[in-house]
Amino acid sequence: MNLVNLTVDDIEDVGSSLIVKFQTLRQKIPRIFVVTDVGNMLELFRKYLSLRPPHVKHKRLFLYYRAGKCSSQPVGKNTMGKIPSVVASYLKLPDVACYTGHCLRRSSATLLADAGVDITTTKRHAGWKSTTVTEGYVENSIKNKTKIANQVLVEAYELAYCYKKADGLVEKTKAMERGLKLEKFVIKELEKQTNL
Repeated sequence: MNLVNLTVDDIEDVGSSLIVKFQTLRQKIPRIFVVTDVGNMLELFRKYLSLRPPHVKHKRLFLYYRAGKCSSQPVGKNTMGKIPSVVASYLKLPDVACYTGHCLRRSSATLLADAGVDITTTKRHAGWKSTTVTEGYVENSIKNKTKIANQVLVEAYELAYCYKKADGLVEKTKAMERGLKLEKFVIKELEKQTNL
């Protein structure tokens, strides 16, 4: 797990953002991420670093925090792996045990796919060599499925309009109104099914 081995030297504070560079265990190329100040992330990071005891002899970033104090003991891989289930429990989500350390990586890939980021960028972000794995996240993205459904509906309405062209503009307006109502209905049903 890469987060366990992250050190204070792997993160450069450049004022308006953090640049995170680290070497993965499997890959020989360094990974680089940028953390921006969305949600006061920079302030939280700086506060976390200020709590670090001066006598800590190692450079691992994540340390245990108990009884209001930061200890010098680094967080281990088992504790790090439990963080998603602790968050799920706090949020009162069902099936807390299903939230594992791998969920963090999977969630970021899903968010990128939902945002419409291309396969190559998502693959590079997640550190995957296989395009097939990445395609699964893009293919299963609800937002992508909705976008495709909208494109199909618009195409169908335009086709219907071409056949009804002789009836004039009134028929096109009615078809588009029906399409908009159907599109809203489909989105509501998808949201119900996925609990968005």
